[in-house]
Formats: sequence, C-alpha cells, structure tokens
Amino acid sequence: MREPVFTGTCTALVTPFTPAGAIDYERFARLIETQLEQGIDALCVCGTTGESATLSTREHIAAVAFCVRQTAGRAVVIAGAGSNDTSAALYLSQHAQDSGADALLLVTPYYNKTTQDGLIRHYTYIAERVQLPIILYNVPSRTGVSFTAETYQVLSQIPNINGVKEASGNFSLLNHTRVLCGEEFYIWSGNDDQVVPMMSLGAKGVISVASNVIPEIMMRMSHLCLEGDFHTAAGLELNYLDFMDALFIEVNPIPVKAAMRLIGYDAGSLRMPLCDISPAHLEILRQSMVRAGLLS
Repeated sequence: MREPVFTGTCTALVTPFTPAGAIDYERFARLIETQLEQGIDALCVCGTTGESATLSTREHIAAVAFCVRQTAGRAVVIAGAGSNDTSAALYLSQHAQDSGADALLLVTPYYNKTTQDGLIRHYTYIAERVQLPIILYNVPSRTGVSFTAETYQVLSQIPNINGVKEASGNFSLLNHTRVLCGEEFYIWSGNDDQVVPMMSLGAKGVISVASNVIPEIMMRMSHLCLEGDFHTAAGLELNYLDFMDALFIEVNPIPVKAAMRLIGYDAGSLRMPLCDISPAHLEILRQSMVRAGLLS
C-alpha cells in the first residue's frame, strides 16, 4: 500500500535573495531552521513561491541540494522540478533525486500546455525514469491547463505517482477524483483558504504559502483536520482568512515576502519581472496582519 509523501503542512518556501540578486544561503538556512523549530511536516523548495521560474538550472539544483543538507532528515523535502519541457523536468527530477530529496512536485506544462493525452505521456515519461514519489501539481490559473479526474485515474496507476497538489479550487474535480482514484491517490490543498473543506473531503494536508509566516497556525489547522476536529480547524481558518486573501492581493510571492519583512524576517528582493508590492497593497496587507494578531 502506498503511503502519502506527508500528512499535515508543507511550507512552500520562499527563496531569499541578496541585494545583488544571488540566492542568500545564510538567510535560507535561517528560514529552514525556523520552520523546523515549529515542527513543520515538510518543506517544498523551488516551487512557485520559491520563484523557480527565474532560477537558473544551476541555481535550482544547488538550492534543492542545500535544503536537503540543511534539513538533514528532520522533515520531508519535496523538490519542485516541473517544466513545460519534459526533458528539462526529467533533468531537474534526476538531480533532485541525486541530492537526496524525498519527493518531487511537478507542475503541469505551462504556456505550450498540452492535451490530456500529453499530460499522461509527460508524467509517465518522467515517472519511469526516477524512483522518487511524484506529486502532480494542478494550478490552471498559472498554467492554462487542468487535469481531468479521468487523467488522474490513469496516472494513479503508476506506482510512484503519489497524488496531487490541487490548486484549481474545483471541488467537483476533487470529488470525482476521489471516486475514480480511491484511497491511495493522495490529495493536498494548494490553497491556504481551502484547507479545511478539502481535508473534510479527504485531502491529507496543505502545501502552504501562509506557513512561511504562520507555520504554527497552519500546522495546528491541518492536524486538527487529521484528528477529525473540523469545527475548531474551521474557526482557525476563518480567523486568518483575511490574511490569506491578502497574501494574493498581488501575484505570489510578492505579498508573502512583504509579510515576512513586516514580522522582521527579510527574505530579500524579488527577481524581475516581479517587483515590490505597491504601497496601497502593502497597507492592506499590514492591516490584515493587525486584524489577525500578527502585528500590533
């Protein structure tokens, strides 16, 4: 029987940069240690929140290897390795495996997109050439393509495809996937504001942006759900809903890096074409954090 890569909360880590624009490994180490001190279940490195789209291949490989070494087995490490080029995704996946990552997160091909048959071929090709468990990543708002439940059913038959990070917001797709794929194709929420409803329908946890700022809250919320206490978990989610919404007032990870700065953790600049949050949106974000009790 397949086991889920993780249960609970995985932080989709930001990538700290120096003023000159290089990866700031000293800050990166501190960020990882802060997450581990909070008892986080898993860490995702080089995902969307980590600005993987602007990392060179060499930087991407080095960042994954660094996270694995720094974590040193204290949490599950999931390496973002997706691409709209199947051979490039395989290359990153094989390097992540060689670095000692525990699992892979592979987003659907973007820009060129593909058909459902193309999705099956893309993931099958990679899965046959690595041994690590693979988490699919469905985020059609960014990629322009979505899985169907029927495609999930086909891919769920591949032994090392463990499940999917679902960020489509499509609860009908979630339900149909659960029906067609059964208990051993695992689902994780890709949206912080949907953790409780998705876990009530069988999701195993969340790959979270907000947990860069509030890891202890996201951990408590997901573990309450795992324990079946959806009422208390829902109260937590509603209390932080305004803040979760504000984290997407501009494109991720612009607001989360601003929020981290507000609580005293400077994760550095963003890589162009991303740029600093606007003053008006920064004030909305700050007020949401005050209301949530994160700032006085």
